[in-house]
Amino acid sequence: MDSARRLQLLRRWLALFVIGLVLSGVTAFPLETETGWLSTWLHHLPAPSALVAWIDRCHEALHRTNAAYPFLAYGTDWLAFGHLTIAVAFYGPWRDPVRNKWVIQFGMIACAGVVPLALICGPIRGIPFWWSVVDMSFGVFGVLPLIPVWRHLRVLERESGPGAATTVIATPAGVPAGPAQPPPDGYPQAAI
Repeated sequence: MDSARRLQLLRRWLALFVIGLVLSGVTAFPLETETGWLSTWLHHLPAPSALVAWIDRCHEALHRTNAAYPFLAYGTDWLAFGHLTIAVAFYGPWRDPVRNKWVIQFGMIACAGVVPLALICGPIRGIPFWWSVVDMSFGVFGVLPLIPVWRHLRVLERESGPGAATTVIATPAGVPAGPAQPPPDGYPQAAI
C-alpha cells in the first residue's frame, strides 16, 4: 500500500474517532431533555426493567436538580467542552500524523483510563455495575479506531526515514505547512 493511500485510511479512522468525541461532547449539554426522551422511548419498548428504572431515576434527578440548582449542570457543560477541546487536538495528527503521534498515544491512554475510572468511581457514586460496563464501552469503542491509526502511522513513520520528525506528510490543500521542528533528540549540536 502506498503512503498516500495509507494516509487516507489513517485520516478516515481519525475522523471516526473525532466524530465520536464531538457527539459525546455535544450530547452532554442537554442531558435532562435526552434522558426524558430516552425514558419515554423505553416505556414504549420491551426494555429490561432495570434499565427503565435507572433511566427514569437519572431523568428525575436531573429534572429536580436543574429546577432547584441549575448551576450544577455547569459541570456537565465543562465535560462537553472537554470532549470538544480534545477533538480539536486531533487536528495535529490529521495534518501531520508522524510529527503529532503523541496525540494518538494520548488518545489511546485516555481510552484505557476510562475502564479504571468506571470501576473505581462507579461504585463510590452508586452507579449500577452494568451501567459502569456501558461507560467502559466508551473507552473500548473509542480505542478501536485509534488502533488502525497507530498502525498506519508507524508504517508512515518508517517510510519517512530518519527525517520523519521534521517532514510534513501531505498537508491538506489550503492548510499552510508548519515550520520545521527540531529532531526528536533535541537541537543539533555544533561541531567544535
